[in-house]
Amino acid sequence: IHPSTDRWLAEMASEKHFKYVILGGGVAAGYAAREFAKQGVQPGELAIISKESVAPYERPALSKGYLFPQNAARLPGFHTCVGSGGEKLLPEWYTEKGIELILSTEIVKADLASKTLTSAAGATFTYETLLIATGSSTIKLTDFGVQGAEANNILYLRDINDADKLVAAMQAKKDGKAVVVGGGYIGLELSAALKLNNFDVTMVYPEPWCMPRLFTAGIAHFYEGYYASKGINIVKGTVASGFDADANGDVAVVKLKDGRVLDANIVIVGVGGRPLTGLFKGQVDEEKGGLKTDTFFETSVAGVYAIGDVASFPMKLYNEPRRVEHVDHARKSAEQAVKAIKAKESGETVAEYDYLPYFYSRSFDIAWQFYGDNVGESVLFGDNDPAAAKAKFGTYWVKDGKVVGVFLEGGSADEN
Repeated sequence: IHPSTDRWLAEMASEKHFKYVILGGGVAAGYAAREFAKQGVQPGELAIISKESVAPYERPALSKGYLFPQNAARLPGFHTCVGSGGEKLLPEWYTEKGIELILSTEIVKADLASKTLTSAAGATFTYETLLIATGSSTIKLTDFGVQGAEANNILYLRDINDADKLVAAMQAKKDGKAVVVGGGYIGLELSAALKLNNFDVTMVYPEPWCMPRLFTAGIAHFYEGYYASKGINIVKGTVASGFDADANGDVAVVKLKDGRVLDANIVIVGVGGRPLTGLFKGQVDEEKGGLKTDTFFETSVAGVYAIGDVASFPMKLYNEPRRVEHVDHARKSAEQAVKAIKAKESGETVAEYDYLPYFYSRSFDIAWQFYGDNVGESVLFGDNDPAAAKAKFGTYWVKDGKVVGVFLEGGSADEN
């Protein structure tokens, strides 16, 4: 065979066509797959292409149960869709439904005009309808050229590989010193997890209080006091400006911008994420850092949908576009998009997406929930004393005479 014909045959063999492709293998992908199955997808019609090596799972488990010193959560225990009380979709489930799970496959090029995705290995996949569920990537200190940030045991947490690295580091550096850089979700949840694993923990963040995107000073007063009572050291108003490593290349010292120096055997960085939209630059309309969608999560390109972290969608409640990075929206936007896709095929319509933002967190023996928007004037109620025997307090946000947001710590299911 002529070499070019041979190559042509090889390429033809590696092109696969599906009616529906979900790009990404996180929470949104798992919930979309379940909804497709409910809507009666036919075997061979749907593929999930994921750079992860495992079937979709509930990502929040990684910063919580996965890191417990005893009875730690492990797969297959937290595959989707157990997080919202649904059926656990094991790899076999996808096989039974005729859904192709194409794992450990990174897509490096997306050509929406020709409906073609190309993998790092050169395989091509074509589709009729695409769901973009690529989620977010972690912002790394090496992105900013922070001195020494490439040392071993400077860790991040986004996927199960990251979690495995963290577990291995905790075992290797048993009862050591940990520095957590960042005072948001990841910072608070991982500081608690490290403390439960008997590490000496210091949290470092530049803001005047923790979780500033959501917490008021009154809310933060409780959590900072509670964490301090658990023996966690908190250093505010500064950032990590550099790291020194030991002879093995393992991180040993964290240098802070204010001149302080902290010993560390493990550093965990949680300074935010970025939606993974790079593959689609210049091909679809963007808004607020995400891919602009309508209320059915369809982008400006017909037949291309975006769900979860990457979608900037019209939020009915506020009458403006929003992008939401939370598991609850990942689940619900996935279901909405799939319902809309199937309704369109049968000439029907589905209701508009009417989302009430919902966030929650658990650490140690405390747990909070938040609904709505944290704008306007805040009103603290209850007792936010960190020393309280059983903490229960909350905050309302009031704007134009209306309650627009509410936060509650320590509530029962009924109270929430």
